[in-house]
Amino acid sequence: MRERVSAAMPAARDELATMVAFRSVADPRQFPVDECSGAATWVRDAFAAAGIDNVELIETSDGSLAVLGYTPAPAGAPTILLYSHYDVQPPGNEDLWDSPPFTLTERDGRWHGRGAADCKGNIMMHLLALRAVLADGLLPVGVRIVIEGSEEMGGEGLDHLVEERPELFQADLIIIGDSGNAEVGKPTLTTTLRGIANVDIHIETLKGEVHSGMYGGGAPDALAALVHLLGTLRDADGNTVVDGLDTTATWGGVPYPEDRFRDDAGVLDGVSLPTSGTVADAVWARPALTVLGIDAPPVVGSAAAIVPRASARLNLRVPPGIDATTAQDALVAHLEAHVPWGAHLRIEREAVGEPFRAVTDGPGYTALRSALEAAYGREVGTAGQGGSIPLCTALQRAVPSAEIALIGVEEPRCVIHAPNESVDPSEIENLAVAEAVLLCTLAGPAEWSQSGPAE
Repeated sequence: MRERVSAAMPAARDELATMVAFRSVADPRQFPVDECSGAATWVRDAFAAAGIDNVELIETSDGSLAVLGYTPAPAGAPTILLYSHYDVQPPGNEDLWDSPPFTLTERDGRWHGRGAADCKGNIMMHLLALRAVLADGLLPVGVRIVIEGSEEMGGEGLDHLVEERPELFQADLIIIGDSGNAEVGKPTLTTTLRGIANVDIHIETLKGEVHSGMYGGGAPDALAALVHLLGTLRDADGNTVVDGLDTTATWGGVPYPEDRFRDDAGVLDGVSLPTSGTVADAVWARPALTVLGIDAPPVVGSAAAIVPRASARLNLRVPPGIDATTAQDALVAHLEAHVPWGAHLRIEREAVGEPFRAVTDGPGYTALRSALEAAYGREVGTAGQGGSIPLCTALQRAVPSAEIALIGVEEPRCVIHAPNESVDPSEIENLAVAEAVLLCTLAGPAEWSQSGPAE
């Protein structure tokens, strides 16, 4: 498998460049719909050419195209579902990129471009693994392919498809290719994900702007009210605090060393971390509130006037053990209780995404750990992830007997969602080898939770 994948890496680089060239942001306000449909068609054709049967495009409820394929399992063999997504985050300010975001560019041994890691690099991982196994002619297990088209915009279309047609997702082991190792060359299984419970808040205090010299000190400033309200969501150490939510949980798995976290996150020298717990506690075990944006007058061009209205978007990450709707309810209640001066407060809720905790003691996980150790030559670690993948909980409901595992090429240096996103090609290669080994070893004897292959 190593020889086959290694030999295919130059062609894989060209294919990844083709995928990155699709500006597949699932938002027609930003990029033409043809960019996403073109990417979906390319992915469909690539998996069909690799040897997967019945590969098709299915339009989901949000208008995005999902790529689904299915090669049934031989008698007595399990079925594995391979997931990833072809849509990407917007590039943002392209002036902050050192090379064009939609042109795969090699620099310092890494391949740079929007989606190179998240998540087109993971699509490439799946393709390489399947091709390596199918070089022998047949798949020893059943394989389902699920490649999503709107994950970065919420992924509600695929979630609805899972609910409406759960038979399309039946499998014994589900591999979510949308995660990453703790660092390059260190195999890591992601075992928890935080959920998400966002709200937009709008504060009004005046009918309109008034002169800050004539009315300042007496007239209620909406922007000051917003700042005051946001300040109630942090304690003196910087920890997130929301009335009614436990924000003191601790992480029981492998630690996240502070020095590595500071380097991964790009924390400036002399700036302390806003937590009284460990890094792992803060990013994997506790709720975390982030202010994503504020609507207020810009500094340049601002007038000497008191602001009558201000808004903010709040992102609440919810750890396993806390229901996302309960967390959102608590956040709304906290904001309503702490808004100052009787300011008029309006809150808009976004759809919530539930947190996820994997069950890791089944035969699929055992085979996956062995395959990762074989490919990397190192013991496998486990970690949490602060991000959210709502599909995981949708799949848990639709296929309760399936094991769900998260792997992928998105280690910290990839800086996914940021300018200059990149992927280390060695991660694509090693994970493709591991997945190929997994597909072969899953065909051996195992105590699967189901009596036979999933249909």
